Amino acid sequence: MLDLSKARVLVTGGAGFIGSALVWALNLRGCDSIVVVDFLGQTDKWRHLRPLRFEDYVEADDLADQLCDDRLGKFDLVLHMGACSSTTETDAAYLIRNNYQYTKDLAGYALKSGARFVYASSAATYGDGSAGMSDSAELEYLHTLRPLNMYGYSKHLFDVHAAHNGWLEKIAGLKYFNVYGPNEDHKGDMRSLVHKAYGQVVETGRIRLFHSHRDEYGHGEQQRDFLYVKDAVDMTLHIAAGGHNGLYNIGSGRAATWNSLANAVFSALGKDPKIEYFDMPEELREKYQYFTQADISRLRKTEYAREVTSLDEAVRDYVQSYLVLGKQLGE
Repeated sequence: MLDLSKARVLVTGGAGFIGSALVWALNLRGCDSIVVVDFLGQTDKWRHLRPLRFEDYVEADDLADQLCDDRLGKFDLVLHMGACSSTTETDAAYLIRNNYQYTKDLAGYALKSGARFVYASSAATYGDGSAGMSDSAELEYLHTLRPLNMYGYSKHLFDVHAAHNGWLEKIAGLKYFNVYGPNEDHKGDMRSLVHKAYGQVVETGRIRLFHSHRDEYGHGEQQRDFLYVKDAVDMTLHIAAGGHNGLYNIGSGRAATWNSLANAVFSALGKDPKIEYFDMPEELREKYQYFTQADISRLRKTEYAREVTSLDEAVRDYVQSYLVLGKQLGE
């Protein structure tokens, strides 16, 4: 069992959404021996770092050199959350370098140095779900998965590589489902519906959702496994500290409709629901997941017993404690 309060931790993507939430959660556990790695560019991600405690910041492009010459010292834990998470990114070469090769190199470093390595995979690796959404690390099963976009495929490639080389017996890969919550404001079109919907209600009083283009789903009745970021980081640190290895689904274990999520936003704002439906862009229709639901039984077998925050409660906390007040985690 790793004592997080005494651990020295490297967090990649540490100014981003889940990464900065992990730094926040580590701070709550008494850990501030943290090196944050990210690529700030011209974004406002730096705002996520202001309330957080950590010992150093490194630009992502400089990390390999600083690890090679041991300038950063030793780490007990590497939380690798850094990646391009855009499901509409079409530059395959960029995704291979940024999501796949970078993860391979960092995992190799961690395994050689003796650091615990936990990385972000994704539910996007499951594609349309026709092969199931099991977090099995068996190669035979992994080879049946067909991601629908290049982002999902870049994550899938590393899962397969890690399984093929026996790494998943020593490291943990976390398949995050639809995570939402504070510190996602920089993500543009990849922001959750909650963040987008809040802005729409403030501006127009309405929330816009995609039409369904399948007969078996009504408009707005497409379903996702929505998970509050505070639950996501609690699950992540449980896996990290407990030394549990392999692949794990990180989700609520419950599928909810887009309509129910929209209604939760209206409820949090004390407003009557007004939902408008519009056609999904043609280029998304063949890549769109109509149903996701995490099987979190493997996570539960690690003795993770905490109840997942309900959709209504989580949306209310996010909207009222952060979006309305314009606050980040830790403020």
